[in-house]
Amino acid sequence: MHNIDLMSDLADNDDERSTASATPTCRCQSLPAWLFTALLLIFPIPRALQAADTPDVMLANLTDMSLEALMDVEVTSVSRQPEKQSAAAAAIFVISNDDLRRWGVTTIPDALRRVPGLQVARIDANKWAITSRGFNSRFANKLLVMIDGRTVYTPLFAGVYWDMQGVMLEDVDRIEIVRGPGGTLWGANAVNGVINIITKPASETQGNLVAGAIGNQVNGIGAARHGGTLENTASYRVYAKYSDYDNGYNPDSPRDDWHIAQTGFRTDWERDNQNTFTLQGDYYNGESGERTSIATGPAGPPPTAIVTRDNDTDLEGSNLLFRWSHVLDEDSDFVLQTYFDYVNRDELVLNEDRATLDFDFQHHIWLQNRHDILWGIGYRYTDDESRNNPTFSLDPDNRDVNLFSAFIQDAIDLSEVVQLTIGSKFEHNDFTGFEYQPSARIAWSMDNGQTLWGAVSRAVRTPSRGEHDVTLRLLPDPAMDPGIPIYATGNDDFDAEVMLAYELGYRLNFHNNWSVDLAGFYNRYDDLRTLDVTSAGPTEILLPFDNRMDGDTWGIEVATQWQVLPGWRVNGSYTYLNMSLDLDPSSSDTQSQSAEDASPNHQASLWSTYTISEGWEFGTTLRYVGDISVSGADIDDYTELDLRLGWKPRPHVELSLVGQNLLDRHHPEFLPDFIATQPTEVKRSLSLRGIWKF
Repeated sequence: MHNIDLMSDLADNDDERSTASATPTCRCQSLPAWLFTALLLIFPIPRALQAADTPDVMLANLTDMSLEALMDVEVTSVSRQPEKQSAAAAAIFVISNDDLRRWGVTTIPDALRRVPGLQVARIDANKWAITSRGFNSRFANKLLVMIDGRTVYTPLFAGVYWDMQGVMLEDVDRIEIVRGPGGTLWGANAVNGVINIITKPASETQGNLVAGAIGNQVNGIGAARHGGTLENTASYRVYAKYSDYDNGYNPDSPRDDWHIAQTGFRTDWERDNQNTFTLQGDYYNGESGERTSIATGPAGPPPTAIVTRDNDTDLEGSNLLFRWSHVLDEDSDFVLQTYFDYVNRDELVLNEDRATLDFDFQHHIWLQNRHDILWGIGYRYTDDESRNNPTFSLDPDNRDVNLFSAFIQDAIDLSEVVQLTIGSKFEHNDFTGFEYQPSARIAWSMDNGQTLWGAVSRAVRTPSRGEHDVTLRLLPDPAMDPGIPIYATGNDDFDAEVMLAYELGYRLNFHNNWSVDLAGFYNRYDDLRTLDVTSAGPTEILLPFDNRMDGDTWGIEVATQWQVLPGWRVNGSYTYLNMSLDLDPSSSDTQSQSAEDASPNHQASLWSTYTISEGWEFGTTLRYVGDISVSGADIDDYTELDLRLGWKPRPHVELSLVGQNLLDRHHPEFLPDFIATQPTEVKRSLSLRGIWKF
């Protein structure tokens, strides 16, 4: 919650009374006994080692691939065209479909927890704070998220409603996570990273699939999919999915359960060797529960009147995407993509009814055996309407927003082993006008499985609709309650936030037994968002958004793999992040400055997947997240353990028992900001899951 300290005219933090009465405490254990037990689970005993040589009939999957093959998996999020992951001049991490299955996750946020450089924290059972390289919040605004090339962040606050992204995980081919700026190709708001969720083509999802899960936190998940072919050789699939999740932990009767149903289709076909088409779409509908405290009433003596209400947020949306890929000749091709996206979200405070129409064209050409040129143009039209209320309103309540863009990139082969990539994105938006985002990247593919890369990039985050047009009533800090309404307000003069990023990375594949991926970065931010008092009258206090803060972040990210034996692999990741934010002399917004404490300095994960015997597999994950502070409230560090036991009694039937967050009965991870919803803690969970293919 964002508040104001009138004694010093600061925009200060609000310790919600319900939260203060249940201050988060550390429930994680630190005794050597549990750590020893956890390590035994990750590194199996010799008998299990002998069983790892048993032929694995569960799946011919990525666990059986060599590390060389894994590092050569093609990715598209770095350069917008296929390239080997090992040669990419960026910090990239890939989550495969087999990873999703072996980890036993049921949501995209849970899948992202193992990625170095990402900060993933749950606020309640249906709200998350997810970011890359700092600035975490429920309304984190420096991370671009896409599903099959369709942008899913909301222009209302330039962030993501994660409870509305009900992707059917069985149909996901991979999730590509690029840490660091991606604005040169993907545009504004791809400042600290890009998450690209890529689903399988319809030709790879033929036949029928039924999947389900049930447990103490997963009330029930059911999914069904059918895939086939048509007479014109087109492949298709149709699916339906329903998910129902229980409340998180809070002694004050939480109301954060949620459920969502989604259905959709995809079809792919080739008319000839030169033309490939994709048409896909989804529709979803659901509810997310929440308990929200809001300030009410006019000016009066403290304390300000506050009411707490339970509400079921209505979630509804649909999308339709068409893509045409055409090969002009052996050195040239283009892709034309367009999509329509509709979102309707009705919260107690936030409301938006939004329609988006997006066109994107890119042309690839290979020149003089040295220049791999990619250029493109794009246009996005957004129409939104807000149902204003006394706590939250937009002026105007309906707005059309236009975004025009163009980009060009040239990957130049300086030699057989050195490639230089230069380019820039150019955009024109309705809030700040013209913006540019250039970058230069270089990669040196050395002998013996080594790659050294570096990059310098400029990225911008353009203003959201909220920062331009909002009036949001904030809860006062009880200790500094002025007794009059306090509002965060939009600002027509709010500028884009600007970042200049320097990155350096190194990859090594050592004899296909061990690999390491290192990335270091230094980011310089200018014109970061602040809230400062500009009007303090007898009836209200106004805090318009402004750009009165700068900052620096730097850090190191490590991802490593060890192929212990065939069928047994151990992975690890570590992240160090340091943030330093500095207010301009004209600003006293210490709460915005406190964002430097909302992301942990240290994070680490260690996970293992191996085959016990024919038809059996076992997976373990040990995670550590350092302490943070959100809106002035401390949240202790924690360590958690996840386990999964999988059994395949028949070739097309798989059952698994999954335990998550096993070291604590419950633990806090994050707190709300700006809007005072009731936070809940993550509970220990156990679930039984099954997949049947026929």
